[in-house]
Amino acid sequence: MKALAKVVLLIVLIAAALGAGYWWGVRHAARAGAQLQAPQPASEAGKKKILYYRNPMGQPDTSPVPKKDPMGMDYIPVYEGEAEQSSGMQVVISTDKVQKLGVRTETAALRELTHTVRAVGTLQADESRLQSVAPRFEGWVEKLYVNTTGQQVARGQPLMDIYSPDLVTAQQEYVIAVKGLEAVKDGAPEIQASMRNLMAGALERLRNWEISERELEALKRDGTLRRTITLRSPVNGVVAEKKAVSGMRFMPGEALYQISDLSSLWVVADIAEQDLGLVRPGQAAAIEVNAFPGRTYKGKVTFFYPTLTTETRTGKVRIELANPGGLLKPSMYASVELAAGLSRKVLAVPASAVIDGGVRRIVLVRLAEGRFDPREVKLGARSDDYVEILEGVKAGEEVVVAANFLIDAESNLKAAISGLGASSQASTAASGSQSSAVSHRGEGTLDAIDAKTGKATITHGPIATLKWPGMTMDFTLANPALVTGLKPGAAVSFEMVERKSGEYVITKLEAKAAGTAHAGH
Repeated sequence: MKALAKVVLLIVLIAAALGAGYWWGVRHAARAGAQLQAPQPASEAGKKKILYYRNPMGQPDTSPVPKKDPMGMDYIPVYEGEAEQSSGMQVVISTDKVQKLGVRTETAALRELTHTVRAVGTLQADESRLQSVAPRFEGWVEKLYVNTTGQQVARGQPLMDIYSPDLVTAQQEYVIAVKGLEAVKDGAPEIQASMRNLMAGALERLRNWEISERELEALKRDGTLRRTITLRSPVNGVVAEKKAVSGMRFMPGEALYQISDLSSLWVVADIAEQDLGLVRPGQAAAIEVNAFPGRTYKGKVTFFYPTLTTETRTGKVRIELANPGGLLKPSMYASVELAAGLSRKVLAVPASAVIDGGVRRIVLVRLAEGRFDPREVKLGARSDDYVEILEGVKAGEEVVVAANFLIDAESNLKAAISGLGASSQASTAASGSQSSAVSHRGEGTLDAIDAKTGKATITHGPIATLKWPGMTMDFTLANPALVTGLKPGAAVSFEMVERKSGEYVITKLEAKAAGTAHAGH
């Protein structure tokens, strides 16, 4: 019995030793195999350095070494020069497609932004150059020399002859004072001084009534009374208003003429509310009028009106404009351009580079040949051709400024990316691109349809472009009509895109032909 026990114990020890050796050998071989399969970082010629490994499902999880996710899928290596940028959703197209699409790029750089503010306005008479002829005494109009509105007059030109009893009385006082001074020239100094004061007072009264110096000189020279006095134009200009009529009686302060000096005009322009902050006093303005096409007049901003027009949401700005030839007339329409700009350089990109979706603004940044990254940006000031970038793009980065799929400022980013992905699907599959491919194909079985949430559950086979093994997943449907005519249990083929990190949307779903095997089983 003891001999038999020894034999059995020996057999057990030998079996244990063999098992331990087998286990050690298998583990050693697995490690060696893993090391052989792992990409070599940088030493091998012609290979790029691996920066890290990213989650195959697009989750924000990375690893410095190879690993698997909870579903058993390998993490995907990210090589030097291929690191994802800020958006995490790159677009890759072939060089041929870049040329066919007409993609052009321009570098984001510091620029001085100049914005041309355009407005319309009307020419008006300069209110500071309006002169009213309103006698300060009562009288009658004896004769008119200027009797039409719009007539050009010169400074000192006779306007009308008037009769006034007050003027006659003042002239009589002056003439009596002159004769009295002559009579007492040999008298006492006090009497002579009194007569001089009387003469000066009569003359000053005529001056206060705005009798011209020419009329006063004639009175002093001749020393005779005149029944009428001639009123003359105080300025050069145009008769803007005439109320004087031959034979009429006028009262003190009644305006008989209004004369406007048109050698300088005002342009009152309506500036849009959003552009008011770009205009400043003293700013130069270029003005054109329909009457003289091709001619540009220069003006200067002098005043901002304090109110805003509610109906048009515009503010009025006054521009002074020289009119030496008198060609420009009040009430003409004018087109105004004001060159407004920032006093500093800012980071700016061409306005065509910005895709404005209403909610957010996107710029496509060129990372490498055929590789683009959509960036959400925050915008600042604008000019005619450029827009300031406050966040999202750095100086020196290249942005896409022209491509035939960017139709207008309301282009949808997802549609643009989908168009790029569809155009480049063949090229990305051929090049073996996995993490950056936009469109992916799969086959499997349609397990369930949730019409309320717009989702479909599919058991699919391996998807090579994503390195996914076969599994059951819930997908979002780009359009509920994709499942029309399909029922759970149907064998299907599908195409999907990654709308955002970890969210895959089915863009095409169709039943497979009967009898065709699929990878879902």
